[in-house]
Amino acid sequence: MSSFSLAHLTLIGCSAPELVYIAARCGYDAVSPRFIPMHVPGEFSCEAHDVSLVQATKEALKNTGIRVGELELIRIVEGMDPYANEVAISLAAEMGATRMITSVWLSEPAERTYIVDQYGALCDIAYDYGLTVDLEFPTFSTLKTLHAAADIVRAAGRPNGGILIDTIYSEFSGLNLNEIDSLPKDWFHFLHIADVPSEIPTSNNGMIEIARGARLYPGEGRIDFSAILKHLPPVTFSIELPNLARVQKLGYEGHARRCLETAKQTLLPAADV
Repeated sequence: MSSFSLAHLTLIGCSAPELVYIAARCGYDAVSPRFIPMHVPGEFSCEAHDVSLVQATKEALKNTGIRVGELELIRIVEGMDPYANEVAISLAAEMGATRMITSVWLSEPAERTYIVDQYGALCDIAYDYGLTVDLEFPTFSTLKTLHAAADIVRAAGRPNGGILIDTIYSEFSGLNLNEIDSLPKDWFHFLHIADVPSEIPTSNNGMIEIARGARLYPGEGRIDFSAILKHLPPVTFSIELPNLARVQKLGYEGHARRCLETAKQTLLPAADV
């Protein structure tokens, strides 16, 4: 049976406990909380060191039965210490997470060896906590394509390596879905879900604007979700769908509910359920 997770970026202004309670009321199976602040506009800062917030989140999970799917988000940047976020990794594992997300944000030209080493180090840390490390390829980041992400995962050669496909970035990057077929199926653990307008932006600023605040509900835009699913093993669906206008109109819970309704309408007919 397919399961659905509510990613924190969808309701970036919510605290982690509020995210859990909204997910439960709307019928989600899990959440993907951010305990590492990204400092994006409108973000409710949730840190792993905040004892009261962490306790409230644990209570919300216990009260609702909602699971934690994955930890968002560790960025690979210049001069990073891969152990700097171990507290958040440990917390996510304690809450039941089995995956964590990473992406790469370096000045050009980026040094491939550095990326491989840092990604490998994150995998080693996460392995001790039972987490996979799923490398994402936002088209305005350093790794802009599935091919580039796969190169890093393959070079690192860690048993808990993986790749996260976000449907908006597969569309933005012009991904040939046959590329997925050449990669190990056990690299794919979950899928980020959202739709995009019919006209794809060509600038980084245009892509960022959609990615952070104007994603569409599944079925509203141009993405062929059934085609994507044909190339993937059964995966969890994590709905990452920030849309500032929809939140303003529907509220946090109304938006989250509509996200889930449209995702089920669009994805379940094509999924292996």
